[in-house]
Parts: sequence; structure tokens; C-alpha cells
Amino acid sequence: MNPPNSNKSNKIESPNSRPVMFDHERLDVYHLELEFIAWVTPLIEEAGEIASAKTREVRDQLDRASLSSLLNTAEGNGKRQGQVRAKFFDDARGSATECAACLDALVAKGVFSPERIGEGKGLLLRVVSMLCGLIDRFDGAGVRFREAPVVYRIERERLPKSRTRTRTRRSKIV
Repeated sequence: MNPPNSNKSNKIESPNSRPVMFDHERLDVYHLELEFIAWVTPLIEEAGEIASAKTREVRDQLDRASLSSLLNTAEGNGKRQGQVRAKFFDDARGSATECAACLDALVAKGVFSPERIGEGKGLLLRVVSMLCGLIDRFDGAGVRFREAPVVYRIERERLPKSRTRTRTRRSKIV
């Protein structure tokens, strides 16, 4: 009798021998947010080494906001209702802009130069742009016909009087 897990990997595979993927893992913005986290983690550590006391709050907030953006994107993509999805994507967008503000704060505190944080802000700009597209797609507020349905009125058009006693009326759609 073989012991459990002998000669077998612990890898979960789908019936088609492809790795299992969640829906959020198919989003380009999700991978970009992971890329930002990989970029910002050493920066946060470096900021702690340079000026630990004066950057603690900014570093903690930057770490939390970067994770919040990623997690809200994943959770939002798992929601079924469009406006609920849009709310999570909007929260993720807010966290991404918060990350940009934290990077600006590190420059304002004299810890880093604008050039040092430029790559991170570029990543965040792309994240925010992609999330805005997802928000627009699922929000539904931009769809005009749902907000104000078109109402058709029927007006009677009178024809000029004819010499006969019979008058004809026609309807027209306005």
C-alpha cells in the first residue's frame, strides 16, 4: 500500500490538464496590480531603511492600499450583478489612486525623488485606466435608454378641408 501523496503532485488540474484559473486571473488589470505589488514591496522596505519613523504611516497605507486594489478587483469580478461589480472596481480604482498619493507623499517627505517613483506611478495610471473601463462597462449609468425611455406620442394631423363632406384623419408618430 502506497502512502498518500506518494508519486503524485498536490497540483489541482482540470479535466483538460490545464491549471485551474479563477475568472479574476484572466483580467489584465489583475496582473498589472500584481506587478505593482511586486514593484512597490522593495520600495516600501527601502523607505523603512531610509527614514523609518517619518514614513511608517505612509508605508503601511501604501501596502494596505496596494493589496486593497488587488483584492477588490478579484472580488468585484466574482460578483454577478453589474452595478455591484462596478462598485468593487470603483473601490479598487480608489485604492490605486491612494497608492499614487502615497508615492507622492514619499517624495514630499524627501525620501525618494520623482524619478524613483515614476515607474510605479506609470503602472498605477494604467491600472486606474483599466478599472475605469470596467466601471463604465458594468455601471450601466452611461446607458441612456434605461434612464429616460423614449415616449412616442400620436398626434392627429388634419388634412386640408376637401370639398366633400368626408374628412380623413391620419396618425403620425412623432
